[in-house]
Amino acid sequence: MTKQSDNTCLNKLIANQNTVLLDNATDVSVTYAAATTGKLATGTFKIADVTGVIAVQIFGVCGTNLAGATATLEVGTATSTAALIAQTTATDIDANEIWHDASPDATVELDSVITTKIVTEDINYVVGTADITAGEITFYIRWSPISEDGTLTLA
Repeated sequence: MTKQSDNTCLNKLIANQNTVLLDNATDVSVTYAAATTGKLATGTFKIADVTGVIAVQIFGVCGTNLAGATATLEVGTATSTAALIAQTTATDIDANEIWHDASPDATVELDSVITTKIVTEDINYVVGTADITAGEITFYIRWSPISEDGTLTLA
């Protein structure tokens, strides 16, 4: 039996919280290829729609080396474009590497390097400086609602 608090707000949080924090999981793969509209061009591309307030962890695993001269890549929101994964040079992200910060360099990482953030806006990735002309990354997202209407759906 779950003990209830006298605090209505706390009870709502507990009611909306999953049994294990961040036990909702999803992933989406992004392939960059020459002559593929939208995925290789510089700009902002939506990964997930966020409603309400959620707690989220996100990281990428590279399936195929990224190519594209001086292209940069970052993950965040419209307000803070690199808040979830710091900007890095796309060609530094190689096959089997786990991308969670500005220096993707490992195929094994501590789970503690994947930080949990509170998010209220859609999650995007930004390709900057130049086009990414080849490669593939799978973004793994673990999340949990905080507000009563907190949800995440892939874009």
